[in-house]
Amino acid sequence: MIHSSASPGSTQPHARNYIDGLWTDGGPVRTSYSPATGTALGTFADGGETEAAAAISAARRAFAATAWSRDRELRARALFEMADRMAERRDELVTLLARENGKILAEAAFEIDLTIPKLRYYGALALTETGRAAEVKPGLYSTTLTEPAGVAAVIAPWNSPVVLAVRSFAPALAAGCTVVLKLPGQTGLVNGLLYEIIAATTSLPAGVMNCFTESGNSGAPLLVSSPEVDVVSYTGSTAVGRVIMANAAPTLKPLSLELGGKSPMIVFDDADLDAVVPVLTKAITTFTGQFCMTGSRILAQRGIADELRERMAKSLAAVQVGPGDDPASEMGPMIDRANAERVDRMVADAGAYATIVERGGLVNPEAGAVDAYYRPSLVEVTDLASPIVQREVFGPVATFEVFTTEADAIERANATEYGLAASIWTRDVDRPLRVGRELQAGTVWTNTWAVVVDQFEEGGFKQSGLGRLNGLRGLGEFQEIKHMVHASPRGA
Repeated sequence: MIHSSASPGSTQPHARNYIDGLWTDGGPVRTSYSPATGTALGTFADGGETEAAAAISAARRAFAATAWSRDRELRARALFEMADRMAERRDELVTLLARENGKILAEAAFEIDLTIPKLRYYGALALTETGRAAEVKPGLYSTTLTEPAGVAAVIAPWNSPVVLAVRSFAPALAAGCTVVLKLPGQTGLVNGLLYEIIAATTSLPAGVMNCFTESGNSGAPLLVSSPEVDVVSYTGSTAVGRVIMANAAPTLKPLSLELGGKSPMIVFDDADLDAVVPVLTKAITTFTGQFCMTGSRILAQRGIADELRERMAKSLAAVQVGPGDDPASEMGPMIDRANAERVDRMVADAGAYATIVERGGLVNPEAGAVDAYYRPSLVEVTDLASPIVQREVFGPVATFEVFTTEADAIERANATEYGLAASIWTRDVDRPLRVGRELQAGTVWTNTWAVVVDQFEEGGFKQSGLGRLNGLRGLGEFQEIKHMVHASPRGA
């Protein structure tokens, strides 16, 4: 439960926004509902353009008036402290994510346990990352300095709100930027608990981190278009990413965009299906398929296609769907009923041009139902132009395609506008490099899936995004590089 944000005398949590070192209830009060039951979990203050404007002003003042942008030790200390604060409240975050977001407990724990090391990694980089210096010719010295870009706007989605928010704002803070963080209303209570952890970080000067929740769409456009915001980091859909690019164009601000995905999982004849099937099942059902790296396309070589198709159908049918906070659940509900119904319509429409191998569907299809449970589905397609292949479903649905040769697999894998990630399954030690180099994807795994490492960058090719997150390049998204040249005085 969100203790310090609870309204006086209430039994449910109430989450507020945090701007310029102060808590605010500005904006209407919204109710957060359980995607498992439809029952109310608590309330949150819903922000918008007013909160965005106040947050931008606070971040601009803090960038100019505090030592934050110039003091590496202060930045490192704050990031390390924030990691400690999050570790102290880890179990609260895990429980609340499972209840409000619908993640099963293991997935919620995975998200938080991914997040804390990111804060510590960028805390260390705040101290150690430097520019370059050299005497390029006698008496002439050349130096590059890295400087914070200024005010950074971070817009993160509801599917993994804690880790995806931190993945962007931790490098921004490490670089010396001040931050405006905007999170969505679907996770209003989780957002509020994250804001509490930020507010409890005593090393952060007021105005360095400013946080608000928004269900509508008036604050986010201001973050993108304002000339007072110097860089924007957005994680979300490709469609919204295009809108952000258009709105940011007049101010020519840098953008870091991680967008949609349609990750091919390429299974060759020599793959170990005993190892493949459980991972492919997790690749479809983790976070209920609401994940940009969901393994949403299974490409099977002809020699094992029939066996893999049959085994995947049985594996998906056996998945235990239930409340996120039930330890017996293997997949939780989707974020809300509307999204579950949207996915169900996409699968139903696919029946006109594809073969439904495993028809999952709404657990409770009755009109007026409020739960968001959706069982996983598998759809076999031959036509690469099929909508179920070309569109990101963002739910527990995978397509099944059969290929013959390596060249056929590569052509199919690259046949969408997306290029976020891909996975290769084979026992051939030479094939992963040979095939992987031809895949248009920012991350390529071999005999595994969804492994991300803080020290190594990730991001998308094609319509899956711009820039990179994690690693040194993730830090660089929030920096300007200044080249300084010094010539020694004559005779010196």
